[in-house]
Amino acid sequence: MNVDTQLMDEGRFAPTSRHGPATGKVLIVLALVAIIAAGLYLALRTGPAMAPAPLPPAVGVIAVREEPVTLSIELPGRVVAREVSEVRPQIDGVIRQRLFEEGSYVRKGQLLYVIEDAPYRAAVATADGRTAEATANIEARRAQAGRYDDLVKLDAVSRQEVETARAAYAQTKASVRAQQGALDAARINLAFTRIRAPISGRIGRSFVTVGALVQAGQPTALATITRTDEVYVDLSQSADEMLDLRDSYEAGDLSRTGSDVANVRLILPNGRPYARPGSIRFSETIVDPTTGAVALRALFANPDGRLLPGMTVRTVLPEGTCRGAILVPQGAVTRDEKGDGRALVLGSNNTLEQRTVTADRAVGDRWLVTRGLVPGDRIVVDGLTTARPGQVVTPVPPQRNGAAGSKGASQ
Repeated sequence: MNVDTQLMDEGRFAPTSRHGPATGKVLIVLALVAIIAAGLYLALRTGPAMAPAPLPPAVGVIAVREEPVTLSIELPGRVVAREVSEVRPQIDGVIRQRLFEEGSYVRKGQLLYVIEDAPYRAAVATADGRTAEATANIEARRAQAGRYDDLVKLDAVSRQEVETARAAYAQTKASVRAQQGALDAARINLAFTRIRAPISGRIGRSFVTVGALVQAGQPTALATITRTDEVYVDLSQSADEMLDLRDSYEAGDLSRTGSDVANVRLILPNGRPYARPGSIRFSETIVDPTTGAVALRALFANPDGRLLPGMTVRTVLPEGTCRGAILVPQGAVTRDEKGDGRALVLGSNNTLEQRTVTADRAVGDRWLVTRGLVPGDRIVVDGLTTARPGQVVTPVPPQRNGAAGSKGASQ
């Protein structure tokens, strides 16, 4: 018996199988895989029941409330010069001088043109001589009439001769007056050789040059002067709008303010506001049958000449104050295919409801809503792209600056 046999008999040495260690490792791996698979199965089964339910989507809302607002209407207009004067000759003659710069400012009475005056100076001299001659004759006729009055008392002359002497004296006096009138006319025509500015203002281009022949009554003006330190703005308002405005006053929807007349504002063609306010000067008393509008005229100060005659502008006229106006951000109102306004309002249990609203006009960046909303309604202003009627949402304060413009408290 060898040593191995002895150890085996004593129980201290056990025979080993050839594949014993590998088989144990495989069993261990299989056990681990089974445990992991069981855990995943349990996790998948119990996972959905344990996950929290998703929260309703958040939308920005504001509370609708009434507030006073001054309403205004925008009307197109055209700038008209306060005064316009066409410089025209009042006599015939040749232009000898032009004494102004085109486009410059001229004052009333300033000399603009000089017409050749030699013929008119000669006419004045002729009329002056005839007046002097008639004046000299009147003394002789007066003395003769006086002598005849004395002689008729002595029956030295006949009554016929006395009457003839008196008539000659009266005729001579009339001739003096006629010659004096001719002298005055000649002097006036001589003065007309100096053409002066009839008003103060800015003068345009000259339509004649030195050496041109001009005539009294010619259709073409020599130049045009416009006064623009103050300008008119002519505008028109439809009769329908005017009647609606009066109805609003009578119904109490609008109240007049004392400064309405003096608060007319102007928007220039480049979209910028004009710095100085204007005032309505008159309203036409009839309606234009071709346009159905009433003509209005406003006056604006224009010391820097920024407003030019013929310029197309927009005027903003205050209509009155609405004490209980409802204003909402423009982004909160959408339009359907018919053009009707739609708004999402937070209902009971934070469920969205769709309302049909009437947006009467824009006031700044907000709509004036006249129908469909009441004070206290909570209207959606943020998250409209994903919000739908009937959807449960979470109301939060609005994030956009435009939404804050409604001045409503968010809920």
